[in-house]
Amino acid sequence: MTVKHLTQTKTRVNLCADSAEKFVTPNKILGKHRAIQRVRDVITQVASTSVTVLVTGETGTGKGLVAAALHAESERNGRPFVKLTCAALAESILESELFGHERGAFTGALDRRDGHFMRAHRGTLFLDEISEIPLSTQVKLLRFLQEREFERVGGNETIRVDVRLIAASNRDLYKLVKEGSFREDLFYRLNIVHIAMPPLRAHMSDIGLLANDILFQLSKRHGRHIEGLEPGVFKLLMSYDWPGNVRELENVLERAVVTTNEGWIRPGQMSLGHDTEHLSDRFDMATAGGTFHEIERIAILHTLEAVDGSTVKAADILGISRRKVQYRLRKYRKDGFLKAD
Repeated sequence: MTVKHLTQTKTRVNLCADSAEKFVTPNKILGKHRAIQRVRDVITQVASTSVTVLVTGETGTGKGLVAAALHAESERNGRPFVKLTCAALAESILESELFGHERGAFTGALDRRDGHFMRAHRGTLFLDEISEIPLSTQVKLLRFLQEREFERVGGNETIRVDVRLIAASNRDLYKLVKEGSFREDLFYRLNIVHIAMPPLRAHMSDIGLLANDILFQLSKRHGRHIEGLEPGVFKLLMSYDWPGNVRELENVLERAVVTTNEGWIRPGQMSLGHDTEHLSDRFDMATAGGTFHEIERIAILHTLEAVDGSTVKAADILGISRRKVQYRLRKYRKDGFLKAD
C-alpha cells in the first residue's frame, strides 16, 4: 500500500504493515515532510557523539521518541537509557532522584541510594520537562555538565560518571531565562544541539502515514482485526488541528479501535476534541426522513459548526468545492435558515 491510498476518501482505506517503511529512519520516526526529515537528519549527525541535546516542542510531538532514537543510534545503545520526568517530583525529592543520597541525609533516608546519574553510567539520561527543575538543583546540574561530577545529597564523595544528557521541554526556555526562572548558563550548556519537534498541524501531509502505522500497531496490541478506514475518516483527521499532536491522534485512534465491533473504522468513531460530537451521529439523528435539500443543508451546517466555520475545511470534508459551500450559505441566509452577517 502506498501513501496515495491513504488520501483516497471515496473508497475504504486498507491497512498495511509496510506502507511507511521508506519514510522511517532512524528508530521509526515517521514522516516524509521536510520538517520531520530535518529531525531525522540531525539525529543521524549527532547520535554517535556524546554531545548534550535539547529537544523542544509542544506536548505530544514525540520528544521522548527523539531521545530514544538518539540513544538507539549511538554506541551507547547496549547501555542504560534512563528517563526522569522532572515535573513529576517535588523539589525536595528531585535532587535525590538525580544525584542519589547518603544514609541519614534527610528523614527517611535509611540507606545510601544511587540516583539516575549513577544508573545511567555509560548510557543516556533523558530529563523530560527540564524547565521544572528548581534553581537550586539547576546549579548542581550545571556543575555536572561542566565538570562531569557531583556528590550525593548529604555526602562528600565526588562521583564521576560517563553519561550522555538529553533534555526536553515543552516551554520556551529562553523566555524563562529572561524571566529569571531558568539559569542562562545552564540553558547554553543544554542548548549545544537543538532539535525542535514540529506540531502535527505543521506536517499534516504525514497524517495518513501516521494514522496507518498507529492503527496497525494498535490492532496488534489489542488483538483486533482492523481492516482499515471507512470513507471520510481521512478527511475528518485532516480537518482537525490536533492541539495534543501525535499523542492525541494515538488516543483518538485507540478509542476507535477498542470500541469498534467491525473491521472498519468509521467517521462516527472519531471523537475529536473534548466537546466535539460525532458528525455522523448528529447527521444520522437529524436527517431521517428528510428531503435531499434538507439533508444537504444539515450536512453543510453541522460540518461548518464542527470546523469553526471554515468553508475550506468543510468543503474538503464534504467533498465539494468551497464555492458551492459559500453559494449554499448565501442561499440559507436568504431563505432564513441562517442569520445575516
